[in-house]
Amino acid sequence: MVRILITHNNDLLENFYNHEAVDRMRELGEVRVNGTDEPLAGEALIEAAKDCEIIVSDRLAPGDPELFDRLPNLCAFLRCAVDIRNVDIAAASRNGVLVAPCSQGYDDAVAETALGLMLMLARRLAAGDRLYKAGEAHQPMVMTRQLAGASVGVIGYGAIGRRIGELALAFKMAVSAYDPYKRIVDGRVRQADLDTVLSEPDFVICAAYATPETERMMNRDAFAKMRSDAYFINISRGILVDEEALEEALTSGGIAGAGLDVGLGIDQQPSLALAKLPNVVAVPHVAGLTREASDHQAFETVDQVRDMLAGKLPRLAVNPGQASRLARLTNR
Repeated sequence: MVRILITHNNDLLENFYNHEAVDRMRELGEVRVNGTDEPLAGEALIEAAKDCEIIVSDRLAPGDPELFDRLPNLCAFLRCAVDIRNVDIAAASRNGVLVAPCSQGYDDAVAETALGLMLMLARRLAAGDRLYKAGEAHQPMVMTRQLAGASVGVIGYGAIGRRIGELALAFKMAVSAYDPYKRIVDGRVRQADLDTVLSEPDFVICAAYATPETERMMNRDAFAKMRSDAYFINISRGILVDEEALEEALTSGGIAGAGLDVGLGIDQQPSLALAKLPNVVAVPHVAGLTREASDHQAFETVDQVRDMLAGKLPRLAVNPGQASRLARLTNR
């Protein structure tokens, strides 16, 4: 029987990796779980995965060269997430180990969060709530901004960016988008260059993928092109933003405010220095943390294992040509 390690710690196993998915995985093989409150990494991960043929990893469990070099039975390293930047594909391939991430499954959840952050900023919802909780019963009546009739520019028009555009259109907003790798066929969305998407809208939403090309793309020059009454929203990754430049824009009046789900803080959360600013609404990297989105990825890993045991490649396998050990799974 194939041996499978699920790396999720107790908290992630309770709140992220569905128990039913664990039960279904047990129908396919002998399942081990982390069993601790800590993430698995380094020597602890290697020890936990000893003799295992398959690792189903959370995004905090790194696939470093030592892991692949020291686990001679390992055939596949599956990531229950989209992000595989901390997995050494070359080392996995050198050892004949397949690497495969999951598909997103959280397009709706992240897009809804982007709209929520826009609403909280434009209508001052978080500010009013904070004052009430601080005991301020008499609050000043401040004019706010509605989304209907406002404009939003989306940087990155992948699945999440496209869904943000659809929701914004439902709110009767004008939508423009920048993506040099996509041709936008929705006639309601204006495809524009980056300068236009930065300089014209009331809201600028960063939804681009994290790549070497997009790293720190939101820098001083980018924020300088935004309107002083515009808001910046980041639901992508913190490394796309020069945080010193963003802090400067927020404190100098260069932009009106920001809504952040991600940043350079702990576990890709917004950094505390930015989150503390009065014109920032920050949430701790929870945009994709819905039961529906989590279940999508958990059950997808079950399907991936089932496919491999049947001699099929997972749809999102990144190094199938180098995964020489996969044959062991069907020759047991």
